[in-house]
Amino acid sequence: MAESARQGWAIWVVGLPGSGKSNLARAVAEEFGAQGKAVTWLQMDARRKAYFPKPTYSKEEREEAYRLFAEEAAELTRSGINVVMDGAAYKAAFREYARRLIPRFAEVHVQCTLENAMAREGKRAAGLVMAGLYAKALERKRSGKQFPGLGEVIGVDVPFEENPAAEFAICNDNIPKQETRRRTLEFLHRWLSEEAAPDGQ
Repeated sequence: MAESARQGWAIWVVGLPGSGKSNLARAVAEEFGAQGKAVTWLQMDARRKAYFPKPTYSKEEREEAYRLFAEEAAELTRSGINVVMDGAAYKAAFREYARRLIPRFAEVHVQCTLENAMAREGKRAAGLVMAGLYAKALERKRSGKQFPGLGEVIGVDVPFEENPAAEFAICNDNIPKQETRRRTLEFLHRWLSEEAAPDGQ
């Protein structure tokens, strides 16, 4: 059997904080898991805490975390496990690194305006990520006030670098999340059918 046939695939769901990417990534992982596929939902926010138990929240640490994240996903695919990656990945280079490591790889970009992302994120309770990211980042920018544990915030401190060649992009500004999921899964089933390996993963 060819090496690529034994490998799993990886889908990286990316976008601004508050774009809805984590909800979509979880829904995709659940859908494929329900179909009996070996799928791991790899969350950047959780894995970063594992990579750096005593984080400094520096730019260098974030870039190292994304390198480790891509390499962890690649290792899982080499073991025949399919991976849904959930992480903002604001630099296109982060995603391209994963693409070079993983033969069966797709980037799914969840698009929305910064205003909508801010509104959605503002309603989110604290979890793996602190609540009120945007509000705190804007306050820091305006007044210089520091918030412990708050690194660079995408959309305020650093831009999200779009990839025109992403396998799939969907704007969810004006559609319900159920429709975002439906359209994304429709694309992914088609993509996986085209990428299908002989073992039917």
